[in-house]
Amino acid sequence: MEKRRVRRIAAAAMSGFLTLSLVVPVHADSISDAQQKGQQLEQQKNTAENEKNSLSAQLNQVVSDMEDAEKKLTAKQDEIKTAQDELVKAQIQENDQYEAMKLRIKYMYENGNTSLIEVLFSAKSMGDLLNKAEYVKTISEYDREMLEKYENLTKEVEKKEKALQKEEEELKTLQNDLIQKKDNVNKLLQEKQVEIASLETQIGENAAKLQQLIKEAQEAKRRQEEAAAAKKAAEEAAKDKQQSQNKPSNGGGSANSGNSGSSGSGGSGGGGSHVSGNGTLSYPVANPRITSGFGYREAPTEGATSRHDGVDFGAATGTPIYASADGTVVTSAYNSARGNYVVINHGNGMQTWYQHCSAVYVTQGQKVSRGQNIAAVGATGIVTGPHLHYEVHVNGVPVDPMNYL
Repeated sequence: MEKRRVRRIAAAAMSGFLTLSLVVPVHADSISDAQQKGQQLEQQKNTAENEKNSLSAQLNQVVSDMEDAEKKLTAKQDEIKTAQDELVKAQIQENDQYEAMKLRIKYMYENGNTSLIEVLFSAKSMGDLLNKAEYVKTISEYDREMLEKYENLTKEVEKKEKALQKEEEELKTLQNDLIQKKDNVNKLLQEKQVEIASLETQIGENAAKLQQLIKEAQEAKRRQEEAAAAKKAAEEAAKDKQQSQNKPSNGGGSANSGNSGSSGSGGSGGGGSHVSGNGTLSYPVANPRITSGFGYREAPTEGATSRHDGVDFGAATGTPIYASADGTVVTSAYNSARGNYVVINHGNGMQTWYQHCSAVYVTQGQKVSRGQNIAAVGATGIVTGPHLHYEVHVNGVPVDPMNYL
């Protein structure tokens, strides 16, 4: 009976040992798989990090190219502004020469030469006048030469201005392309950052799983060791029992002597005012309110100049703008910096400039009178809000308008 009991203990221990012995290889395979997956995820993360660094370098290059394009665009706009200033000067010279020639013709007529006044009133344009003048020999060679000179100069400057404007448009196209490229690279960079974050999450989850597998393997190994110890103890107990049964009896009578024992171990651990001048000119707007004076200042917005060649009058869009004195419109045009603007030549070397207009009501060559509504206040060109930028030029040099108002 006792022998059968010992055999059952040994069989149970062997069965437990065999069962637990199968657990460790299974855990070993799972740990190996988790380790291999961890290495793959780290490689994917390193690849994504390298791609992110490459995209960051591309983004830095695009930003550098954008800054370079912005500098070139600003410089080109300055060239256009200079060319337009030259055009205005040429138009003023042409207008002054034309007015002087008419005065000489009038003088000649008043002194008896009627053919010249007929030319004056029949001419439809400056070019027409010059063509007719070819047949009127009394017009001085000097007037013809000077008019031709200024007319050719005006054409040359206009041609130069158009070429510069074409280059400006090309730079704007380049700038827009770079902005699109920057947006695309930014999008790819954001997607790569999301990918890296996802990989980091997977790496963390895999590391936690690996730790759990290691813990389970350690627990399985402990149980395996316990089963082995129990098997050995059972085998020793059976051996002792067998030896005890084989000993010869001493003395008489019958007596039962012997021990049966078992051992086991267990446990587990585990964020205006203004000052008037001499009154030579009248104010270009009613109720004038100065928002920026003449002279040097801090540029109010990107692209604006710190050398303020005029006076800014604050007013709502659509406010009427009036001519400061009688004169001839020599320029009525648009500029990316000045917006819609008008230049009036008043003679004696004086001109007035009216800029950032929302609308212009006069054309080049038109005669205007003091106080005539020539335009409306606006916010075209480089501005921070609606206002009239007003300039006074004397002999081609910008002067403080307040000395003449």
